[in-house]
Formats: sequence, C-alpha cells, structure tokens
Amino acid sequence: MKITSIDIWTVVVPTIPGRVHSPEWVSDTGWDQVPKQILRLNTDTEHTGIGETGRGLAVDQVREGARLLLGTDPETLPLQDIFSSVRADLEARGDGAQRGDALPPVGQGPAYDSFEMAVLDLVGRTRKLPVHALLGGAVRDRVRADYWMGHQTPDDGRRAVERALSQGFKGVKIKCRIEEPMVERLQAMRDVGGAEFKVTVDPNERFHTAQQTIELAEQLLPLGNVEVFEDPIPKSDLEGYIRIHEAIDLPVAMHVGSGEQILRAVKAGVVDCLNLNGGPAAFMRNAAVGAGSGLRCWHGSGNDLGIIDTSYVHAAALAPSCTMASDFVGSWTREDDLITEPIQFVDGYVPLPMGPGLGCDLDLEALQKYSTGHEEVR
Repeated sequence: MKITSIDIWTVVVPTIPGRVHSPEWVSDTGWDQVPKQILRLNTDTEHTGIGETGRGLAVDQVREGARLLLGTDPETLPLQDIFSSVRADLEARGDGAQRGDALPPVGQGPAYDSFEMAVLDLVGRTRKLPVHALLGGAVRDRVRADYWMGHQTPDDGRRAVERALSQGFKGVKIKCRIEEPMVERLQAMRDVGGAEFKVTVDPNERFHTAQQTIELAEQLLPLGNVEVFEDPIPKSDLEGYIRIHEAIDLPVAMHVGSGEQILRAVKAGVVDCLNLNGGPAAFMRNAAVGAGSGLRCWHGSGNDLGIIDTSYVHAAALAPSCTMASDFVGSWTREDDLITEPIQFVDGYVPLPMGPGLGCDLDLEALQKYSTGHEEVR
C-alpha cells in the first residue's frame, strides 16, 4: 500500500453565539475564525485516513508534511515516529548533512500531530483495529469528560451548568480572569449543581500573582466546588507557584507540553496534576513522565473539531494516569464538528470508540459548507 495523494481542506467553523463567552466579558476575539485544515490520506487501495490540524497552523507546514509522506507505505511506518523513514532515507543519501535543519526530530515534524492521527486512522482501517489497539491497548473502556465554558457572567454560567447537568456531566472547566466576579460566578454554579458539581478553574495565568491567587482561593474554598486551580500565574514564576502550593488547600495543575516542562515542575514541587495535549504517542510519553512522580493528568483541547477530539479520546484511554476529566468540547461549542456521528457523552464519560481507525468518518456535506479552500498534494 502506498500513499498516492493527500487532500487538504482549509475550514472555518464558527462557535455557537454565547456558548463560549458572555459578550459582556469577551465581545469578539475572532479566534473561532482562525482556519484549521482537514486532511485525507489517499492510497492505491480503497482505504483512506483522516486528520485535523490545530488552529492557525501555516498551510505551508501542512504541505511540507504531506510531501514527506507521499509514496510511503503507511503500514511500515513506526507509529510513534511517522516521519522516521523519511529521515532515514535522507540520511542514507547523505542529504542529512545538507538539510540538517529540515530533518524532523523523532516524533516531531511539520503538522506532525495531524498526520500522525491520519496515519493511525489509515492503518487502523486497513487492519480493522481501533487506534487504541494499535498502540498497545486501552486501559479503560470510557474516558471521563467535563463540560467547558469560557468567560461568562454568573447568570450565563448558571445556565451553562443547567445545560451541562441535562447532558449528564459531573463537572465543568471554566476560563476566567482575576478581574471577573469569581465568587459570584462560582456561587451561581453551586446554586445549580451543588458542591458535588466540581469546577476546574483555568485563568490561563491571568490571576497574575501568587498573592492574588491565594486571596481568591481563600474566598472560593468555602463554596466547596473547586476541584483544581490550573495555570493560575505565569509558569515561569516557580517561586510564586511554591507560595501558592504551600498556602492553599487545593490541587494545582500546570498545562505543559513536554517531558522537560513536567520534570521542571516536579523538581520544583509545585504541581499536583497535569493538563497535557498532543497526539496519542506524545500524550502517552508525557503522561508516563508525570506518572513516574505520582501525578494524575487529563487531556486538554483547543476547542477543536471532531477528528482531533476523537483522537484525544483514544489517547486518554491509553494512559493509566489519565484519570481526571478531559476536554472534548468542540461538539457543543462549534456549529459543526465535521464528522458524521458526534462524540457521545454518557453520564460524564465518553465511551471508547471501537470502530476501525479513529472510529469516526468525515462529513463531506458539512466539510463543503465550511471549507474555504481545497488542494491536493501529489
């Protein structure tokens, strides 16, 4: 089997008005208008594989990754390093010395995560196995998931919790800032969901200082519904994290993307759990690094579409330490997720996909509606 061509669609799928942010707090950031790419690997057989990039990735990187895979046999690619055969071929020809900066490092490369999920999907479909089976086997048959909301007023937050409860969710992750009425917001959510409906508080470092974080935590603790503080202040401020960790009786998490960042946080003794991103292989590696120090984790997201979110479900099911509620949020924040069957949420969990490959199919009609351009790399 050979990859003969790669379709690249550029898409823009807006969010549902009011579903992410209250207009009083965030009028129009425009982030949902940032393009993404949908990929389809075509072969000399009937099998294809699909992938999705994150927001704002340069299309030149997607083209470069596509050219690296053209002509390869996906069944011979190491599934934890899909560009390895390209690297080995260039080095064997002596091109490595001339193109050293063009050789992708192990497990990395142009648009790597999106092509990794497409290759995994293609090989899984060919072998009639789900992705989690290709990568060693899932450790759970469902993945815990929370609801998600952006910057919202107390009244909008109350309505969001009502919506979450009606869909069976047991908790929520919120975006926030120190300038927002945090006590009123968490109280409104508690009024609807009770103290058992837990909240992950994620200001994306916009609690600014350790002192402000500690003061706010002291106000929120009596409510009893905060599960974890994530990235309260800039990650570079390790001294501030030490102060927070020593002063508040709440778990503190960091959103990190590499083993080096995890070890730095562990060495400083400033985290209790981790928010990790990435494709299945990278996620498993980073989760294992954290697990070596006893840290639990969850899989984060970027308000993505259905293909990426489905790949994250596989990844979360593969890591033993991924026991916290993950983020698979595009299906209720975006107008469409571009897959034929949306991800299912049952009592705060996502059942593990058991179909071949990723277990999801591209919705070609929706793709045509939201596509702003298409090209085929041959």
